[in-house]
Amino acid sequence: MVKLRKSLLCAAVVALAGIGAAIAQQPPAGIKRTPLQKIDFPDGYTTVTGIAEIGPGGAAGRHTHPGIETGYVLEGEADLVIDGQPDKHLKAGDSYVIPAGVVHDAKVHGDKPLKVLGIYIVDKTKPLATPAPAK
Repeated sequence: MVKLRKSLLCAAVVALAGIGAAIAQQPPAGIKRTPLQKIDFPDGYTTVTGIAEIGPGGAAGRHTHPGIETGYVLEGEADLVIDGQPDKHLKAGDSYVIPAGVVHDAKVHGDKPLKVLGIYIVDKTKPLATPAPAK
């Protein structure tokens, strides 16, 4: 009976840890990320390449990454809002860089979605993105 209780307790702890990790990996509510490639490089980091999409008139939501983000706008237009910097208007063909750990958001203009090719070089022990408090 004691062994069964210990086994059930261990299973519950593992399940709760898995749920917590899954929640931590969720992107901000306004953004859809489609991973294309993931490699463990350089040492201690993971490089993730993917497509990020935000619907017309939407926003990614304030968030951070545990590493640098760089990207190229494939479609649409948006204002890139990076804490401590002036807003930057982006359109198809533009590229951008966001420093590690800096709070940022993207706010889409017009009736077309924003679609970017993003590359994230992030600490492999942390989630790709973490929501940031509203201003």
